[in-house]
Amino acid sequence: MINQILKDKPTKLFLGFTAFFVANALIAECIGTKIFSLEKLFGLTPSNITLFGEKGLSFNLTCGVLLWPLEFVMTDIVNEFYGPKAVRRISYTAVILISYAFLMFYGSIHVPPADFWITTNQTKGIDNMQTAFNGIFGQGMWIILGSLTAFLVSQIVDVTVFHHIKRRTGEKYVWLRSTGSTLVSQLVDSYIVLTIAFKFGSNWTWPEIFAVGTMNYIYKFTLAIILTPVIVIAEKRIEKYVGHKTAMQMKRAAMGQAPDAFENIPTAG
Repeated sequence: MINQILKDKPTKLFLGFTAFFVANALIAECIGTKIFSLEKLFGLTPSNITLFGEKGLSFNLTCGVLLWPLEFVMTDIVNEFYGPKAVRRISYTAVILISYAFLMFYGSIHVPPADFWITTNQTKGIDNMQTAFNGIFGQGMWIILGSLTAFLVSQIVDVTVFHHIKRRTGEKYVWLRSTGSTLVSQLVDSYIVLTIAFKFGSNWTWPEIFAVGTMNYIYKFTLAIILTPVIVIAEKRIEKYVGHKTAMQMKRAAMGQAPDAFENIPTAG
């Protein structure tokens, strides 16, 4: 059985997508506690923008946003070749494993530290390793809830918009359905996570939510456009890997046009 699975290229590809998708999401959550300045990253002065009455806004983003766009690229690719059921499967898998990881983080925070470990890095400016550990891995429950909820909802939105566009355009305009679905889902993602984490969790005002959400979305919008060629190139490489006939059968099955397509798909090697 395992030999058959490992010889089937569509199956191997899906396993690889799932592993990367989950790992990338978990890493994004872990590094999301750090806030960085996008302007300073490129040697620029902070923007100091005013939106919705909120002054002094700039592109201060969580490091997680460096990786989250890859999740939506992966979603579109899996959607194209495997369909919405596959997207839901890897999304649920990611949420379950991220939740498990946070439970382990929570448990490790409350394990009594060894005395010598607490002062291990004082020479590096870290006076208390336990405090530092808590600060990195001890994200608030509202932030975790907001992040996971936004992830799931935005994935559903992405799948829905993607297939709506594809039903109208067929196999043409790969860039339109991929980028279009990402732009809509990222808009939803930006405001859901802020509303749950900071409106409900920290009593932010609605102008603050809209202002910060807009700044975040400008970044995500720009990155979605920049990553469009990546999706097109990836789809061509996948078609070359599995073979044109198999790729077309996978796409038809993904759209529900041939429910039993995979049963007779000739593998490419």
